[in-house]
Amino acid sequence: MDTSERLIRSTQELLWDRGYVGTSPKAIQQHAEAGQGSMYHHFAGKSDLALAAIRRSAEELRAEAEAALSGPGTAREKIGAYLRRERDVLRGCRIGRLAQDPDIIASAELRQPVQETLEWLQRRLSEVISEGKRRGELRKTTNPEATAAMIAAVVQGGYVLARAANEPEPFERAIEGVGQLLDGD
Repeated sequence: MDTSERLIRSTQELLWDRGYVGTSPKAIQQHAEAGQGSMYHHFAGKSDLALAAIRRSAEELRAEAEAALSGPGTAREKIGAYLRRERDVLRGCRIGRLAQDPDIIASAELRQPVQETLEWLQRRLSEVISEGKRRGELRKTTNPEATAAMIAAVVQGGYVLARAANEPEPFERAIEGVGQLLDGD
């Protein structure tokens, strides 16, 4: 792995665990085993590197979600695959946690990939739900946009509940609740 890649990966991890303020250039360099000169050779500064890391996290989250949502099966099965995909529940969502970081939100440039990713997720869920309605798999009265927003909110809220309890069970219960709502024809 080249230095640039190590810097991006390290920044992804540190942002996920510490947030923007807690992710110092020195911490990034130590985590990446890269010198200050290497960091500034590849990136203009912390903000530039953080943006690259956030974009990478966004790309990875989209790929993981798309793999589940474009798989075989009914709309419920696809959404179920998304909800039950493997994740590190106690660390929370790589993107959702950044949406709670005041320094990320204060920067239009850093906030943009976070916002775009969460909007993409809701659109993609809405598409799967609309497809399920068309095929008669979901109630005709189901509002795809509202249901997609509810699913995204439950996942993010489930992370918060799990982190507060320091155990994954509250997340799993929240996901189970979504499944019951979707099955509640």
